[in-house]
Amino acid sequence: MSARMPAVPEERVSAPAGSSFAEAVKAAGLTMSGPNAIVVVRDAAGTLRDLTAVPAVDTEVTAVPMSSPDGLAVLRHSTAHVMAQAVQDLFDEARLGIGPPIENGFYYDFDVPKPFQAEDLERIQARMREIVKQGQRFRRRVLTSREAAREELAAEPFKLELVDIKGEASGAAATEVGSGELTMYDNVDPRSGEVVWTDLCRGPHLPSTHLIPAFALLRNSAAYWRGDEKNPQLQRIYGTAWPTRPALKEYLTALAEAAKRDHRRIGEDLDLFAFSPEIGKGLPLWLPNGTIIRDELEGWARQTERRLGYRRVVTPHITQEDLYFLSGHLPYYAEDLYAPIQIEGENYYLKPMNCPHHHMVYKARPKSYRELPYKIAEYGTVYRFERSGQLHGLMRARGFTQNDAHIYCTREQAKEQFLEVMRMHDEYYRALGITDFYMVLALRDPANTTKYHDDAQMWEDAERITREAMDESGIPYVEELGGAAHYGPKVDFIIRSVTGKEFAASTNQVDLYTPQRFDLKYHDADGTDKQVVVIHRAPLGSHERFVAFLTEHFGGAFPVWLAPEQVRVIPIMPELDEYAETVSQALLDADVRVDVDASDGRLPARVRTAVTRKIPLIVVVGRREVEEGSVSVRDRSGQETSMPLADFVRRVRELIDTRSLEGAGHLRAGSDATPTEVDATD
Repeated sequence: MSARMPAVPEERVSAPAGSSFAEAVKAAGLTMSGPNAIVVVRDAAGTLRDLTAVPAVDTEVTAVPMSSPDGLAVLRHSTAHVMAQAVQDLFDEARLGIGPPIENGFYYDFDVPKPFQAEDLERIQARMREIVKQGQRFRRRVLTSREAAREELAAEPFKLELVDIKGEASGAAATEVGSGELTMYDNVDPRSGEVVWTDLCRGPHLPSTHLIPAFALLRNSAAYWRGDEKNPQLQRIYGTAWPTRPALKEYLTALAEAAKRDHRRIGEDLDLFAFSPEIGKGLPLWLPNGTIIRDELEGWARQTERRLGYRRVVTPHITQEDLYFLSGHLPYYAEDLYAPIQIEGENYYLKPMNCPHHHMVYKARPKSYRELPYKIAEYGTVYRFERSGQLHGLMRARGFTQNDAHIYCTREQAKEQFLEVMRMHDEYYRALGITDFYMVLALRDPANTTKYHDDAQMWEDAERITREAMDESGIPYVEELGGAAHYGPKVDFIIRSVTGKEFAASTNQVDLYTPQRFDLKYHDADGTDKQVVVIHRAPLGSHERFVAFLTEHFGGAFPVWLAPEQVRVIPIMPELDEYAETVSQALLDADVRVDVDASDGRLPARVRTAVTRKIPLIVVVGRREVEEGSVSVRDRSGQETSMPLADFVRRVRELIDTRSLEGAGHLRAGSDATPTEVDATD
């Protein structure tokens, strides 16, 4: 979710020795102000450099405008510094954590005696405006040693820790220190030349706070120092910054729309799911309405998989530890598992994934080449110990049920089978109206192979099979070095909701390594035993994550086939209740989910209630409908249609059976229906 910034081409600039990059940019006639202002340069090694830097030799660099991805990151990082300065100006006791740029914004962590309040954020934002208006200069300063850094940062305990781990820092901490020089960035008053604030940082930064055109502070939350629950809890303030005020406004509008669609809010409003402290964090309770959506998705998956030759299996929720040592989950991923349960002197674990169990299903009896591809599927519930700070409604839970399956095939069959998996994703997504999606091919990093198995030929084969299938699928994809699993390349499907928010929906893999560990073989036509190829796939991801996505994508207004309640029948007056029940029973007989609202409320209020509950089809029953044996139907768009009851039942059933995304307009097609207005005075 982001405001769209027009693309500006990056231009090459020649910087003579002894002159700053800023002078070179000016000499090239490039703009130094506005949304496309050049804010940093990129050298031949790909490193971003401050405009104030002076090369020792003649240098060719690329000018980076603010509106580019790198330029936006610099803008947001500099705005994070301005926010941190404002906080320390207003709160003497505040100590600094880290403050990196993130997608669409930035954050900074602070150690303060009590949490920030809404009025605090307003004060901080006002102080930030003053700092921006002052046009303070960002000036890079190299520290001569760690000792010098410790002396200067003696009052900042979290910064001292970063100095101590210099060269080992990763993630957000690497924004502050890396493997290169230790540097500070001073904020300098342009009039007096006095340093008014300073921070440990690698940079680069804008030349001046004057170049920060539009920003807003969004919210604050608690966050553990460096993401570790064993560390102190800090206060994190999130903000956003953009090259223009219209871009900021567009983003804030999109945020407001996304907040309305937040699955946690809608889930509560529509009674889809709940959490209970008595049960535990990250362990959702599916309420009846949410369970209906789960059941519909699962039924669709079963139908699709049956058509494609999958067989369903069921595996236990708890397993003896030896299986996870064989799979490699132990000891390497022990921190992601729930603690073991001791039973009769043996350690058992809650199942973290279904793969090892499916491999044991395959091994339950010998297989012939004639039985391949052998496809098994399961909606299997798994448990992973996500850290408390990572939990987010259904999106990040500790217990979730996956649309999991494994294909066991020969190498010759692998490409076509993986291509079938690609097509399955495409079929599911397009049926749900999800047209904005792409794939990420995560590969091993050849410069850092320590976390992968060491069979180079196996890696090459797996990458070749995967890439060929992806190319042939026609679905766009990007490659990402270093993101592969330890046993092979993986393909993540990224889908975007209507608000532009991206979700990693599923992970799929061609696996040549695990069959070796588990000794997964088949008896070939030549009389020899050969290892299978395993394809891991889960096109609908987990119920939890996918339902959360669909809830936000549809804003809770699910299509008829997915809606927990598909039809609401509302009689205008009590004497029409009997006909309302007749309508309801006709729909129930056709296996349509329907309810009757014969409460005492006024008709407009009852219709409003049904609209608020996002029920796709509202049937209002008046005297005319009773006399004609018809119904008056209103869909979410407000369209109202009158038709015979039998036609309505048949059309609703068609909407469900075809998993249509249409509404009342589809109901009218091919029927004797006519647009109508309901007379509420009947």
